[in-house]
This record gives sequence, C-alpha cells and structure tokens, in this order.
Amino acid sequence: MTLHVAVALTGSSFDASRWVDQIRRADEAGIDFATFDDTFGRSGPDAVLVASRVAPLTRSIGLVPVATTTRTEPFHLSTALATLDHVSHGRAGWQVRISADPAEAELLGRRAPLGVDDLISEAADAVEVVRRLWDSWQDDAIIKDVPTGRYIDRDRLHYIDFTGEHFTVKGPSIVPRPPQGQPVIAALAHAAQIWDRLDVDVYFTTPSDVDSAATIVRQIRAHGRTDKLVFADLVVFLAGDQETAIRRRAATTSDAAVFAGTPEQLAGLIAGWEPSGISGIRLRPGDDEHDLTAITRDLIPLLRERGLFTPSAEPDLRTRLGLPAAVNRYEGAARA
Repeated sequence: MTLHVAVALTGSSFDASRWVDQIRRADEAGIDFATFDDTFGRSGPDAVLVASRVAPLTRSIGLVPVATTTRTEPFHLSTALATLDHVSHGRAGWQVRISADPAEAELLGRRAPLGVDDLISEAADAVEVVRRLWDSWQDDAIIKDVPTGRYIDRDRLHYIDFTGEHFTVKGPSIVPRPPQGQPVIAALAHAAQIWDRLDVDVYFTTPSDVDSAATIVRQIRAHGRTDKLVFADLVVFLAGDQETAIRRRAATTSDAAVFAGTPEQLAGLIAGWEPSGISGIRLRPGDDEHDLTAITRDLIPLLRERGLFTPSAEPDLRTRLGLPAAVNRYEGAARA
C-alpha cells in the first residue's frame, strides 16, 4: 500500500517568488498537495490569494489554503475557492479552521467569540452552505446562445435556500461550478467532536506513534467516516546526521509529533506508521526553506524507492486522492 504525501507551509513572507519557488519544488517532487497556513492574528499574506498566485505556475500539486469560517461569510468562501479551482484547473482544496481567540475577534470589531461547540456548529453550517453553492450551477449552465442572447440557462442555476442557526443563504453562486464539482475539504481533527460534526473529505490528525495513529483511524471509522481520508501530521527537522537535526529542533513543541533525524530515518518511521491504516502523511517542515528542500530532494526519492509513495498523474485533486466524482445534488431535480 502506498501513502499520500502532503506538505504544510506556514511562511509569512510577502515575497511571491519565495512561495512560487517552494511550491514548484513540491510540485516537481510529485507531492500530492500543499496546505497554506493562515489565521486572522498572523502577519502574512492571505492563504487563498497565495494559492491563487502560484496556481498558474504549477502543474499537478493540489493547493489547499486555510480559511476560517468564524468571521468569513460562506458565500465569499465559496466564490474564492471556486475561483481557485478554476485557475488551477481542478487542484483546489480548503482547510477549514475556526477561531476562538478574543484577540482575533477584536481585530474585526464584531461579535464576541463563540464557545468551541458553537464555532464547530457554525463551521459545519458553513461547509454545507459552501458545498451547496458549488452545486448551484450545473456543469452545463453556460450555453452562450447567440440567437437568443443568453449566456446562461437560468433553469440550470439553483437557489440553495439554506436556513440554519448561523446563516441564511439563498444563492445561487456568482461563480460557475468548480472543475472538480466539489473541491477537496479538509480539517485538523484533534478530537471526536471534529470528525463527528464536520463532514469533510480529509482529516488531519496528530498521533504520537503508530499505535495512537491506528486508534485514531479506528475511532474515525467507528463514527461512520469510512470513506474519508485520514492523514497523520508530523513536524520534521532533517539533517545529514541525527545530532544536527536534534540541535535544529531545539525546544520545539507542537500539537503534532516532532521528528528530528535523517531522511533515511524519517522514511523508516513513515514505513512503520503505514500499517496503522492512515491514508497519508502531512509533513510540517520545521523550516519552510531548509526542511522542504530535504523533503523534496532526499525524502521523497527514498519513499518512492521503498514503495511507500507513488506520484499521481491524475490532473485534479479529487481523483489524485482517490475520492469519488462529485455528483451535483441539483441535477436530478432539474431533469425531473
């Protein structure tokens, strides 16, 4: 069994050339997708815009920016991410994030932050709204009928009529249906309340070892998420020898396991985690420059040699990850 491999980029540089260079290296190595970190309280560029900037300059890597549901309207999320899917020709994704930080709430001067349970409920509603808006245009809605002067067939656009505790959204979207139909949605899942209440395609988890990885996979499957992908997150500091890598790690702490060693040792660790049932590994470089280079130049060839990773030739992210084709929920009703 081969694993999917992703990288998490956390840089805050406003130098577009640095982002382009990093993503191109990951793209050329055949890595399945990259996530772009973002929070309201972080000084740095907007993750969705960074992904859109690098999209035309990359070939096959999936582009999965973080975007919060806490203070962003789901209508705007749907259009921004649909646009990213169009400009990347079907390689877009979205990592859902919530924010309970009062300091971030103060930046916008709106409401006081909700409790975590309410924030997760709001995120679940936002995911549902975004998914419905992506489906609100049928694939063949654009007809460009010159004799009648119609650009779209209005019968192939649909109101979503969503009414929930947190949003009321009528729709339809103002952006045509994304090339993937449904761009890949992911979430960092530290606990059951995430995989129980957020219906996403990919769960990023933070096991400490192979046994905890296997336990997490069993728990997610027991919640009925049998068709979802489960990735294990791992912070990595790489060097030519373990002592140097450990010095580089210093006193680093993280929600995920932290590895310090050589690429060969990391390949061995990943091989040891493969029997746990995880779908893939998301590598968080300790340093976006040094460790991303070591991942793409040294680790990926080792994983390929050991049969742990095979770059995909599929053009869109859903297919690349083995997810089913996205069927438009409104198409059958329209034909009826």
